[in-house]
Amino acid sequence: MYDEKKGAFLNVKSEIGRLKAVLLHKPGRELERLTPEYLKDLLFDDIPWLKKMRVEHDEFANVLRQRGAVVYYVEELLEQVLEDINVKKNFISDLLIDCKIDNPETNELIFSYIFDKEAKEVAEIAIVGLNKNDVPGVKEESSLSDYVNKAYPLYINPLPNLYFMRDPAATIGNGISINAMMMEARRREPMIIKYLYDYHPLFRKEYSSVWYNHTIPHNIEGGDILVLGKEVIAVGCSERTSANGIEILARNLLAANDNLREVLAVCIPPVRAFMHLDTVFTMVDREKFTIYPGIQDKVTVYKLERGTGRSIKVTPEDNLLDALKKSLKLKAINLIQSGGGDEVTAAREQWNDSTNTLAIAPGVAVTYGRNEASNEVLRKNGVEVVEIDGSELVRGRGGPRCMSMPLCREDI
Repeated sequence: MYDEKKGAFLNVKSEIGRLKAVLLHKPGRELERLTPEYLKDLLFDDIPWLKKMRVEHDEFANVLRQRGAVVYYVEELLEQVLEDINVKKNFISDLLIDCKIDNPETNELIFSYIFDKEAKEVAEIAIVGLNKNDVPGVKEESSLSDYVNKAYPLYINPLPNLYFMRDPAATIGNGISINAMMMEARRREPMIIKYLYDYHPLFRKEYSSVWYNHTIPHNIEGGDILVLGKEVIAVGCSERTSANGIEILARNLLAANDNLREVLAVCIPPVRAFMHLDTVFTMVDREKFTIYPGIQDKVTVYKLERGTGRSIKVTPEDNLLDALKKSLKLKAINLIQSGGGDEVTAAREQWNDSTNTLAIAPGVAVTYGRNEASNEVLRKNGVEVVEIDGSELVRGRGGPRCMSMPLCREDI
């Protein structure tokens, strides 16, 4: 449990401070809802083996615990907040709105069916989904949409991407960005985080601001947000994060945090192979970053800083390396190329998230063991590499950083 001292629990002022608390989701039966027909809609390229996947995720969580982090699970926190009957009622209403169950008779029957469940079962339905055959009393065709969508088996879609906890929210300083997800399949995830923030005492919302709200109509995702230090945040402008979203986040952060000096917008090609900034670029030590070499000549960088009043001044930067040196006030930056710099190896291992490392302390990074060349080059550059198995976890297109939402890190 969280400690009882007053003040904010949320505290992430760097990418590399020793990890003290983290939010995860252990893959569950939502992965069993994946079928070949709906893989693309649910953002998967393949169907993972859930039993093996859960073993791998337990290994990941245990590594974090062994290194001193407290691990919280989103499904357990959600169950706890849903013990309050009023919270449960509002959550189910929002869940059905999110799922676009608009026929009033069907909506009422599904609401009653879910409301009669215990909190644990409601949390599970929100994540695993709800099959049409599970709800008694609903007429097979009670509305036009029922006739048109008769072949579709679910009332509530599953959230198979939820184990990538990095994306729906990001802790920045003592606050939280509850993100607006780009893809329809993931838009319910930040709603769950908002309920945790509003109703779970762990988050101590009286001490922690919301920097971004998922209802804002400009997408931004946590895989694009890198807290480089107290003075500098980097945000990727990518397939999943918009320029407007970055500017809104920057305005809110700069207005409320005197220590924050600037936000670096790092623009990468908007393609699925890169997806988020952290799939091609992560921080592993004070002056060390791992980078996919195939991206270096495709990046443009802009500096956002305070203008007059609440305005934002935007300045183009020459390149990523020089921008990092200037912003972090370092004489040298070591960009460690994944795959050992070999073009073919780097491309193959980047597909298996070699650059999606999770720093758990300065110079200590969790990686997938399968990325042998990238792990070796990290070690040659003085980084302690903590390897985990990820043959099934990686099928969802994400690595250790994607799977974790740090809640608290030691200041450095």
